[in-house]
Amino acid sequence: MRKRKIVVLTGAGISAESGLQTFRDADGLWEGYNVYDVATPQAWLRNPILVQDFYNNRRRSVLDAKPNEAHKALVLLDQEFDVQIITQNIDDLHERAGSKNIIHLHGIITKSQSEKYPDLIYNIEGDELKMGVFCEKGHQLRPHVVWFGEAVPNIEKAVEVCCRADIALIIGTSLQVYPAAGLVDVLPHTSTIYFVDPKTTISHLSNLIQIKENAVKGVPELVNRLMEKRP
Repeated sequence: MRKRKIVVLTGAGISAESGLQTFRDADGLWEGYNVYDVATPQAWLRNPILVQDFYNNRRRSVLDAKPNEAHKALVLLDQEFDVQIITQNIDDLHERAGSKNIIHLHGIITKSQSEKYPDLIYNIEGDELKMGVFCEKGHQLRPHVVWFGEAVPNIEKAVEVCCRADIALIIGTSLQVYPAAGLVDVLPHTSTIYFVDPKTTISHLSNLIQIKENAVKGVPELVNRLMEKRP
C-alpha cells in the first residue's frame, strides 16, 4: 500500500522555541542588525568581514541550540507516512532531530559556498568561517544562506513536492515571505492542511484545520492524531 505523502512547511516559529531569535522581515532587525547590513549581496560586497562575523555568531547560536519537542515529533511521522520537510530556517535542527528528507529553501548555516560559484558548497568544520578561506576555484567562501534579493534555488523542487501532497503541515510561519508563502497555493485541493501557529490566521484555504498552539505543544498532539489515523 502506498504511504500517504505528508509535506511539512516550517518557519522561524519552530526554531524560536529552541531559543533561536528571528527577524521580522526585510525591514526588520535581526539581533540588533538591520537585515540590509548583513543579509544582502550588497552588504557582502560592502563589508564582508561584518557579514562573516554576523553569521559566525548565528552559527554558534545554532550549534548551541537543541531540537525541541516539535522537531522530535515530526520524526515519528516517518513510521507511517512518506514525509518531506520544507523549511525556511537556516538551522540544522530538523537534521539533528532525525528527520531525513529536508529541503532548505534559504540555505543552511552549517555550510559555506563560493561567492562566485554558488553550486560549490562545503561543510563548515566548527563554528567559524574565516576570511581568506577559498573554494577550489580560488574564490572566498561565504555563508550558504539565501540573502534578500537572491534567487531561491530549491523553490521548484519544493513546488514539485507540494503538488503531490496528501496532507500538509504548516508550522511556525506567518506565510508572508515569498516565494515560500506561495507554496500553500499549489497544494492539491484534495489535501488536508493543518496550520499550527498561536497567532497567524489563514482564511483563504477551505481545506484548512487551524491549531492555535505553539509548536512544542501543537505539533506533538497533531502527530499523535495523525499516527492514530484520526481525521
